[in-house]
Amino acid sequence: MESVKMIKDLATAFGAPGFEDEVVAIARRYAPAGAGIVEDSMRNLFICPKGEADPSLPTVLVDAHSDELGLMVQAIMSNGNIVFTYLGDWVPGALSSQKVSIKNLDGELITGIVATKPPHFGGEESLPNLSAMIIDIGATSYEEVTETFKIAPACPIVPYTDFSYDALHDIMMSKAFDCRLGCAAVLEVMHEVKDLQLNVNAVGALSAQEEIGIRGAHIVANRVKPDIAICFEGCPADDTFAQPHLMQTRLKHGPMLRHLDQGMVTNPRFMRFALDLAKEFHIPVQEAVRTGGRTNGAVYHLSNMGVPTIVIGLPVRYVHSHNSIASFADYKKGVQLAIEVIKALNYEKITSF
Repeated sequence: MESVKMIKDLATAFGAPGFEDEVVAIARRYAPAGAGIVEDSMRNLFICPKGEADPSLPTVLVDAHSDELGLMVQAIMSNGNIVFTYLGDWVPGALSSQKVSIKNLDGELITGIVATKPPHFGGEESLPNLSAMIIDIGATSYEEVTETFKIAPACPIVPYTDFSYDALHDIMMSKAFDCRLGCAAVLEVMHEVKDLQLNVNAVGALSAQEEIGIRGAHIVANRVKPDIAICFEGCPADDTFAQPHLMQTRLKHGPMLRHLDQGMVTNPRFMRFALDLAKEFHIPVQEAVRTGGRTNGAVYHLSNMGVPTIVIGLPVRYVHSHNSIASFADYKKGVQLAIEVIKALNYEKITSF
């Protein structure tokens, strides 16, 4: 597969929570030929690589969320400035002076800049907050925004950012690696397992609206009813801020397996199984114990009478901002680990967890 091209196409797609249509359309193009594909009204996408599931086999769900951190137009001021609200957990300081793309009523992208009052005018706080920020598209009146630019309340907004890949230094930069890296990983895993003789049904899912409360995962769990689950996630790298002894998600050190976060205590038996496979196949992995954050695993492990679930975290520096950094090698190792886990699963093993 042209993995980098797929990652670029997915990462640069417009996909604010609730508006994942473009991401889903791109994912369909990269899905394995002949795969069974279902898309629901929430824009959750389901991929069965072999066309249909074998009802005699247990099902492993391979998931990533397709939405990215976004914004929404809340109101338009008489002078043409745009008031917005968050779609997800933003740090206000990461927004100030950044470019954004607003999808207008015709589906066209309008570029704007997140603005705060310049310090020259005095009285500015040291750090901007939501109430102090507006989006400026260069308009001068309410009428210009609504009639010329065709922007109205509820229009969605995402960061305006380019994608770059430095193969020599193994560095990718873009917006939305949380979790378009995971989406690419799901698609690549589906390609790789399509022609394998497995003892499980592998079902891929790109779930919607994770950034505003892991909402799509509830629908995915109800439809797939998995017996076991693997969640890909673009996980915050901690190697530029944490003290050395607390660095558990470093760039270029392989995928991260998370024992704990605010939403899940990872099944220790499934975790040990995955860690042992990583060691057997010489896949570098990192282990993390997190006191914050949660993933779709929080939903899946409580579904279907209890589902053993692991999170394969792909380290990303500066998630929830316009510009993040990731390693292609970490991505490939995460894909490899998921494939080896799927190949090794069977009914007896799953029920032993």
